[in-house]
Amino acid sequence: MIMPVLRLEMHPGRTQEQKRAFVRETTRAVVETLVCPPESVEIIITEIPKDAWAVAGKLKSDG
Repeated sequence: MIMPVLRLEMHPGRTQEQKRAFVRETTRAVVETLVCPPESVEIIITEIPKDAWAVAGKLKSDG
């Protein structure tokens, strides 16, 4: 059985409702695109604070 696992990394701050909407709509798209049952779709959301995320040699928390 196909078991797609999707991982989303983002900064904290989204509401539970926003996360629910994301997983609902993402699951719908995966089911339609990959033709698999929704029960096989797993989504892992990891919230990473800006002081643990850097771009171009600079922490995002530094602005």
